[in-house]
Amino acid sequence: MVLAWQDATAAEQTRTFGALALIAPLLQRLGLADIIDAHLLPDPQLVFSHGRVLSLLLAARLCQPTALVNVATWAEATGADLLWDIPADRLNDDRLGRALDAFFTQRHSIQATIAAEALRLAELSPQRLHFDTTHLIFYGAYEASQPRPDHTPWPPRSSADVPPAHITHGYAADEKLIHVGITAAVDDLGALPILGQCLDGNHNNHTAIRQQSEWLLDQGLLAPGALLVSDRGTFSVEHVARLHRHGCPVLCSAPWADYQALYDAQASRLRWQRASFLSLEQQRRRETGSALALEHYDLAVVRHTLTDPETGRPIPCRVIFVYSSADAVICRQTRAQDTQRLRAGLEEIAASVARGHPRTTQASIARRVAELFGRRAAARFFRWELLPLTAAEQAALPEPGRGCRRPAYRFTFEFDAPAAAAAAAYDGLSVLVTTAPREQSADVLFTQFKGQNYVELSHHQWKTPLAVRPVFLKSPQRVEALVCLMQVALTAYQLLERFYRQSVPAGAAAEHRRTAESLLREFRGYGLIERQTRLGRVVRTTRLTGQQQQILRQLGFPSPAQLLAQVLPPLPLG
Repeated sequence: MVLAWQDATAAEQTRTFGALALIAPLLQRLGLADIIDAHLLPDPQLVFSHGRVLSLLLAARLCQPTALVNVATWAEATGADLLWDIPADRLNDDRLGRALDAFFTQRHSIQATIAAEALRLAELSPQRLHFDTTHLIFYGAYEASQPRPDHTPWPPRSSADVPPAHITHGYAADEKLIHVGITAAVDDLGALPILGQCLDGNHNNHTAIRQQSEWLLDQGLLAPGALLVSDRGTFSVEHVARLHRHGCPVLCSAPWADYQALYDAQASRLRWQRASFLSLEQQRRRETGSALALEHYDLAVVRHTLTDPETGRPIPCRVIFVYSSADAVICRQTRAQDTQRLRAGLEEIAASVARGHPRTTQASIARRVAELFGRRAAARFFRWELLPLTAAEQAALPEPGRGCRRPAYRFTFEFDAPAAAAAAAYDGLSVLVTTAPREQSADVLFTQFKGQNYVELSHHQWKTPLAVRPVFLKSPQRVEALVCLMQVALTAYQLLERFYRQSVPAGAAAEHRRTAESLLREFRGYGLIERQTRLGRVVRTTRLTGQQQQILRQLGFPSPAQLLAQVLPPLPLG
């Protein structure tokens, strides 16, 4: 389609429109620019609104992640400047930064509004929400980043009152980071991220789940009866009790150590049943008669009672013990490998001490053992000692080798084989705690819990195809604004995937699993042809492939020609 008068003598320029063919109509359907502008006061000095600028920035992150300083070049190369009707030279990093500053002051209310609109468009009820955290690593000094004060208001009434998350060292981490907690609504089509927050890099998941659930309750996104699913790091009796007081059941994996005693007391009476849940790979193996291992899960349920630490009232719950045949194999293999490595490492240390290495001291040996043990679970089965030698024992030793001296210590260790055998009885076991109504079977709940994999996949998509990095911003406020904008990008990204899967006929199983990444890839080579003439700019869209036409048709999106016709002048008459 030609969108303006052509001059055959004019030189042509190709624009790599690519994924904008899907991203632009997606953001229009979500109403992103209008939602942002509705929350930010208009600035009469600005020609282009913050919503318009930020929606273009978000499109850039979805199409080709790049630093703010390069967004203008990207817009000119792809034709985004045409589609958003913003000259590329107006998209400098200062203008983008000012838009992020404005977004920061209303980031929470904008996210909440977008969450409600995304749920409406997806025709998805938040009756089952999943929460998970991840971390984002930063490089640089970030000296202006400070811990959030303890009195920071939450849930956020005004984003301006909530300082940016502290970019700092996390627990047992050398890198500087922040934590990001994301809640998603999940069903058979996958996860739709709806709300996310940034937390100080040294805060744990208990803080994350508390603040996120309070925010969800405040926004009406977590209503009485809705189930909140989360992983082991978020579990605490306080978390269970807090939501129980609001009438919201939880389903959460819990640390095994917290419930091992209950398991031991009930082990002889447990009734195990095979879970119906199978991964797609395990389903394929069974359908094709594969010779690969057929893995499974078994479930056993114990009725239990927790005590609300605030009110002292009992909280009826169920503890679901889970046995995974795959995890049991991994546990055995890992224990055997770690035991072998630890034994070899300890023997090497013993030999080093026996040689009389000149740097052998009690402190150096303790450090070597600590490094060897690390976080290996098998380390708890080893006991070691560094025993001082008497003068007589030293004198009885042979002359030390060159560069060594007579050893002053003897290093000994032993392996507790009975303890290792006892630990093997717990291989493959894990535990879930739920306050869901008892009419919801453990089998159904376990299948729902496995939907947590969708949220973890969203973290992967956020960091790879969407590439939350590179982030080249020195202001902590702008860093958090960009991260929050990227959370909106993740919502849009998964919304595209959901729109497509909803449009697929029931019999097309493979198409039901098609991802947003593969949809965007289909348009990678699509371009525009532009020429400058004496009457102005002329833009011609290239021919869509059959697959591209089908995707646009299924999504109900306008074609690139129709998109450009909304902003470019019509053909001159005559």
